[in-house]
Amino acid sequence: MRLLVTGGAGFIGSNFIRYWLTTHPDDQVINFDALTYAGNLENLRDIEDNPNYEFVKGNICDRDAVDAVMSRVDTVVHFAAESHVDRSISDPMPFIKTNVEGTFVLLESALKHSISRFHHISTDEVFGALPLDSKRKFTDDTKYDPHSPYSASKAASDHLVRAYHDTYGLPVTISNCSNNFGPYHFPEKLIPLAITNILEGKKVPVYGDGLYVRDWLYVKDHCTAIDAILTNGKIGRTYLVGGLTEDIPNIEVIRRILRIMGKGEEMIEYVKDRPGHDRRYAIDWTTIKRELNWKPAYSFDQALQETIHWFESNRQWWERIKSGAYREYYQNQYSVTE
Repeated sequence: MRLLVTGGAGFIGSNFIRYWLTTHPDDQVINFDALTYAGNLENLRDIEDNPNYEFVKGNICDRDAVDAVMSRVDTVVHFAAESHVDRSISDPMPFIKTNVEGTFVLLESALKHSISRFHHISTDEVFGALPLDSKRKFTDDTKYDPHSPYSASKAASDHLVRAYHDTYGLPVTISNCSNNFGPYHFPEKLIPLAITNILEGKKVPVYGDGLYVRDWLYVKDHCTAIDAILTNGKIGRTYLVGGLTEDIPNIEVIRRILRIMGKGEEMIEYVKDRPGHDRRYAIDWTTIKRELNWKPAYSFDQALQETIHWFESNRQWWERIKSGAYREYYQNQYSVTE
C-alpha cells in the first residue's frame, strides 16, 4: 500500500505514521503537511531516515501540490485540519479554509487519480452536545448539530466526503473520534497543558465549573481503529471511535493527573468559561466493535499514566514547543527558510 497522510506532522498524524510503518513495514508513506503552528517534524525524528517514509511540505488547499503527491499513492488518510476550538472562536477563517476548502481539493484530486480509499478523520463535536444528566451517547443515527466554528467546519467536510461517495462513487470511509490524548500531544490542549504546567510548577486552568465531560481516546487506540477501518471497513461507512465506557468530568481528569504526579488540588485554577462550550460528549462505539472487532486496548487510567510518563521523559520536546524553538527544526533539517 502507498499511503498519503495529510497532516502527518501533527499529534495524531505523527502517531499514526509511526504506528503504520511499524505495523506495515513494507508499505510506503508520504507525509504531506503545511507545518502550521501545530505541525512539528520533531514528532517523527526517529523515523525520518526510514526508506519507506517521505515528507513533503505542502498545503492541502494547493491543487498543484496535492495533485503531485496524490498521483503517487493509492490510499489517503486525511488528518490535516485546524482543530483547536478556542482558536476557531478567535479567528474562524483558517478553519473554513483548511477544513472545508482543503478537504474539497483533496477529494477532487483523489477522484482524478482514482484513489482506492479515501479515509477522512473527523470528530464527535459535529454532533453537538449531550446533557450532563443524560446517559445518551452519540450513535450512527445522531444528527449533526455543531456549536463552534471548528465543529461546523468539520461537519461541512464530512458532508463533502459523503457527497463525493454518493455522487461520484469515490471509495470513502469516515471516522468520528472523541478527544485524543497521548505522546506528542500539542500542549495547548487540556491533558498535556495540565501535565506540562504541573511540571513547570504552574497552576492548571480549568474552564467554568470543570464539569464538562469528554470521551477520551488514547491515540494509540485510535491508530488501531484506523487500521481496522482501512483493512476491513465497509466503503461509504462512518465509524464512531471512542475510548470510554463511563463519563469522566474534566475536573476529575485534572484530579487524577495531580494524584499521579503527587500534587494537590491547590494547583487548580478555575478560569472564565469559553463561549458555546459543549457540556458533554460520549460515543457509542458498538458498530466498530461489532463489525471490525475493535475496542480500546488501554483503560483511561493506564493511558493517562503512560502519557504523564512520556511528558516527564520528553521535557525538551514540549519545552521547545512552549518556547517556539521547535519551529527551528524544519529550517535546520531541510536548510530552508519559511
